[in-house]
Amino acid sequence: MTVALACREFEPSTGLAVRHLLEQSTDQFQAWFAEAGGPLYRAAQVRRWLFQRGASGFDEMTDLPKALRSRLADEFHIWTSRVVECRRSDDQTQKLLLELADGQRIECVLLRDDRRHCTVCISTQVGCAMGCVFCASGLEGVVRNLTTGEILEEILQLRRLLAESERLSHVVVMGMGEPLANLDRLLPALDLASSPAGLGISARRITISTVGLPAAIRRLAAQDCQYHLAVSLHAPDDELRNRLVPTNRKIGIEAILAAADDYFTATGRRVTYEYVLLDALNDHAEHARRLAAILKGRPALVNLIPYNPVAGLPYGTPTPEATARFVAILRQTGLTVQVRYRKGDRIEAACGQLRRSLAGC
Repeated sequence: MTVALACREFEPSTGLAVRHLLEQSTDQFQAWFAEAGGPLYRAAQVRRWLFQRGASGFDEMTDLPKALRSRLADEFHIWTSRVVECRRSDDQTQKLLLELADGQRIECVLLRDDRRHCTVCISTQVGCAMGCVFCASGLEGVVRNLTTGEILEEILQLRRLLAESERLSHVVVMGMGEPLANLDRLLPALDLASSPAGLGISARRITISTVGLPAAIRRLAAQDCQYHLAVSLHAPDDELRNRLVPTNRKIGIEAILAAADDYFTATGRRVTYEYVLLDALNDHAEHARRLAAILKGRPALVNLIPYNPVAGLPYGTPTPEATARFVAILRQTGLTVQVRYRKGDRIEAACGQLRRSLAGC
C-alpha cells in the first residue's frame, strides 16, 4: 500500500479535547479507531510501540501512516506528567519527582536489583490518608487518587531510565498512598502492566502493599489474580499499632490477619508482613515474641525494614544489634524473615521525602 492510500484510512481530526492515551481501555481505543475510519489492528500497533518498544512520541511510530500519527498527536497525550527532579544514589537507585497536569506532585523509584533486573516502586495517591506517624507521605493528608493513566505513566517514566542491557522485571505498589483505597484505578493499570500486550510483567512479580483494609483485601482476592500481597503491620498488638497506624483503631489486627488468610486461601500466594523497625519503640525482644505469636502457623514472610529517618519526625533507626536480635527471635519460632536494607536513603527515596523537601516542608 502506498503512503497516499494509507493516509486515506483516517479522517481529519475532530478537534475534540485532547485525552490521555493511557486512560483508554482496549475497547475505548478500538472504538476510536473505528470512528477514525481505520483498521482496528492499528490500535494494537500503537500499544506495542508504547509498552514494548518504548516510544516516547507518536512520531517514533514509523510503521503507522503519517495521517494517523498526526491525528493521534492532535487528540491524545502520552505524557501528562513532567520530571521535576531526578536523583541517583551511590547504589544506582533513582527517584523521580513528577508533576502532574494539575500541578500536584508524586514520587516513584527505580531500584536496580542486579546488573539486568530492575524494580519500580510506584504511587497510587497524591499524599495518603492512613496517617502512619513515621511516614512522610501522609503528613499533609491525601489530596486525590491517581488515575489509571497516571499510574501507568509512572512505570513508563521510570522505564525510560533503563540502560539497553536492563529490563523491568518487578513492580511494587509501595509508594505514596494506600493502594487498596484506589483499586478501581490501580487494577486496570496492573492488568496492562502484566498483560502480554502491555509490559508483560508476570503478575507473580507484582506486589501490592497495604496497611490492611479487610474488605479491599477480599475484593482483591476475588479478582482471581496472582499479585503478591504485603501487609504493613509495624506492631504486634492493637495498642501499639493504634499509635503508629491510626486507621487501625477502626479495624484491628485480628480482622486484618483474617482477611490476609482469606487472600492466601483464594490465591495460594504467601502473604508478606512488613514491619518497620523503630528505635526503642517497636524493636524490643518482647515485640518480636508477640509478633511471632500472632503469625504462628501462618505461611508468612516477615519483611523487616530498619527505619529511614524523616526530617522533622522523632523516630530513629534501630541499632544493628536490635535488628539482629529481632530477626533471631522470629527465626527461632520457624518464621521466614528477610531484612530489607535501605536503598537510596541519600536521595530521600523513602515515600514522600523528596516531595516534602522540595516543597519547603
